Amino acid sequence: MRLRLVPSNTSIDFFGKSRVALWISCFAVILSLIFYFINGLNYGIDFRGGTMLMIKTSEGSSISKIRKTLSDLDLGDLTVTEVSDPTAVIVGSESNPLYLIKIEQQEGNEEVQNQMIINVKKSLEVALNSVTFLQTESVGSKVSGELVQKAVLAVCLAVFAVLFYIWIRFEWQFSLGAVLALLHDVIITIGIFSIIGLEFNLSIIAALLTIVGYSLNDTVIVFDRIRENLKQYQSKSLVDLLNGSINDTLSRTIMTSVTTLLALLALYIFGGEVIRGFTFAMIWGVLIGTYSSIFVASAILLKLGVKRDWSSSESGGAGTNFGNSTE
Repeated sequence: MRLRLVPSNTSIDFFGKSRVALWISCFAVILSLIFYFINGLNYGIDFRGGTMLMIKTSEGSSISKIRKTLSDLDLGDLTVTEVSDPTAVIVGSESNPLYLIKIEQQEGNEEVQNQMIINVKKSLEVALNSVTFLQTESVGSKVSGELVQKAVLAVCLAVFAVLFYIWIRFEWQFSLGAVLALLHDVIITIGIFSIIGLEFNLSIIAALLTIVGYSLNDTVIVFDRIRENLKQYQSKSLVDLLNGSINDTLSRTIMTSVTTLLALLALYIFGGEVIRGFTFAMIWGVLIGTYSSIFVASAILLKLGVKRDWSSSESGGAGTNFGNSTE
């Protein structure tokens, strides 16, 4: 017997309040853009340039002690965060404290940056009873600027590829609905990071691209069922057909989202501070991607309308031949 989280005879009216859902989505997008332009993003070292060190110390160390030690070196912007050891949390054993130290890019050439790292390590070794340097990463300002450009380019190319793929697979109405839903997901995710001030680094860009893929997967599943029903029920009203298609795929959508969220929640709780931003972005992306595939992409398709007679070749376009196929 197949597991179904949603009964097979479900008939939820998703478009009874479709206008309300679209207005809520528009408001969320506008609010996200406002916060982005006012607050900006808390860019990490990947985008700002600087140095990150992860250290393990003996008992008795504290954030205030480390900060006081490094403040004497006049390093500029400095953050110290205590992080948990995922292995120790899972096993339940005690471990020495771990700290993540982030220092802004120093003025001068590469030698100045390297000398700063040496001075920091010497100061910590003197001030703390025992210290082990687990990780040291340094990114220059030039490299960080290139990373910003490439990150923006990667997201834009991903969205353009989706636009092209959906256009040739379906029709332009489907393509526009899918792309607007993807932009909706990406903008609101960026807005959340701007509002709560979480660090925005390259791993978040990876999360955004993954969200694009996840949201697209959900949307294409719904669109495939819509296309099948358009061929089969040509006399049915478009709103009833869209409702029926979403209800048909609802069980699959919820099961996929729930199983993905279970894995992500485990990573968020036990994965430690290093990947917490990435897993948070993924959790939010799964939730907003599931919402947009139902309430945004399909609602836009309802507003735009769609060809009903898929056996006709009169309305040309890139999607006509694919519409006539029997996949």
